[in-house]
Amino acid sequence: MYRNYIYILFVALLLCRCSGKPADKEEPPVDLPQIIAAGEITVVTLYSSTSYFEYRMQPMGYEYDLVKNFADAHQLKLHVKVAENVTRLVEMLQAGEADVVAYPIPVNNALKQEAIYCGREILSCQVLVQPVKPGEKRLTNVAELIGKDVYVKANTFYHDRLENLNRELGGGMHIHDIEKDTVTVEDLIEMVSRGDIPYTVSDDHIAKLNKTYFWNIDVDLKISFQQRSMWVVRKSCPLLAEAINAWSSDNVTEHTHKAAVKRYFELSKKMLELSMPAIKDGHISPYDSLFKKYAKSLGWDWELLASVAYQESHFSNTEISWAGAQGLMGIMPATSRTLGVALGDLTDPEISIRTGVEVMRRFRQGFVDITDPAEEIKFTLASYNAGIGHIYDAQRLAEKYGKNPHVWDDNVAEYLLLKNDPDYYNDPLCKYGYLRGKETYNYVREVLGRYDYYKQKLSSI
Repeated sequence: MYRNYIYILFVALLLCRCSGKPADKEEPPVDLPQIIAAGEITVVTLYSSTSYFEYRMQPMGYEYDLVKNFADAHQLKLHVKVAENVTRLVEMLQAGEADVVAYPIPVNNALKQEAIYCGREILSCQVLVQPVKPGEKRLTNVAELIGKDVYVKANTFYHDRLENLNRELGGGMHIHDIEKDTVTVEDLIEMVSRGDIPYTVSDDHIAKLNKTYFWNIDVDLKISFQQRSMWVVRKSCPLLAEAINAWSSDNVTEHTHKAAVKRYFELSKKMLELSMPAIKDGHISPYDSLFKKYAKSLGWDWELLASVAYQESHFSNTEISWAGAQGLMGIMPATSRTLGVALGDLTDPEISIRTGVEVMRRFRQGFVDITDPAEEIKFTLASYNAGIGHIYDAQRLAEKYGKNPHVWDDNVAEYLLLKNDPDYYNDPLCKYGYLRGKETYNYVREVLGRYDYYKQKLSSI
């Protein structure tokens, strides 16, 4: 279907060139035919938990998954650029640095004069994030916010909306501004989940994604009108806009869209908690002999390797995470391909353990400057969870701010936690952008905590 569509566009363009005035000597504008001829499409987007990020050395994100599907459908190589903010997205597009803004840009008449909106229309709004507690009634009407304490970042659209809503309600809402620069919207959502604050406000797509991490929050109460947003191309790219519109309305694309929605906004991403499974008859798992066999190549205690496997899969060799990590050791598809291991083979416990150990061995080689074996283990575990690029970013940030780049706790770990803050992940030192660093921070802590538990229990048998 897509090839036929492109062919028709080519024919139409050729007919236009063959009739009318001779072509000017100036270079023609870059539209779909030129993109097809070059074999590559360049998109610009933002780093965020919903649009684009790298996790376990694999690019991901709702917008990324969709634009990658568009590129694949047209047999184009995808080149992704990242802007610092929404304003820069449009500036880079108009400067010819990208062909498409693959990020939801609010629809407004001013931009319509300069660009073409295209693709799937997104309707978004701001919502109240509130806790879900047994026996307690949730707020279902904005009027119920009178007398309530709501916490938001200072100088944001969220603050402005609450101020307007408070005036509409006649006052009485208690709005608390968070001035600390390193606190993000997602941090505030987690604070609601923990019970540190009663309420906050977020864009609905961010709130929905965070609900997949925190089951005890409610994000259903809308506090603003819906805003229409779409992707954008230059005014000189009508054929590209038509192709994106045709692709976005296709039935096959609808399946892709539903899969992306499920992956990022519905599937649980809650990490396996620091549970301490029972040790029966001196056995941690059915795979103890394999852990003992392959831990030797790392020079690790086999109980540590077992703790990694439990964290990844609860010892299930058929586990598949929301990100696509598979098998006992949570191996990503791209990693599997790089190591020449067929995805279907990862259900074999020995192949999964052997592959996981090889991944960790390679990551460990990236930290030759770390001489303390205990620190080396922490950096290797962090890389296994997030991807080594993010750990390098955190090391560079730690060094910039006077911390030790070779020490995990209270040093590199602190700056990994800040990689969800645009002030840090947009730093030129950061090469790998946004990361939900809290997940990796907890991963290292929990794997090592369970390892200590295993050692203590087995030593007493």
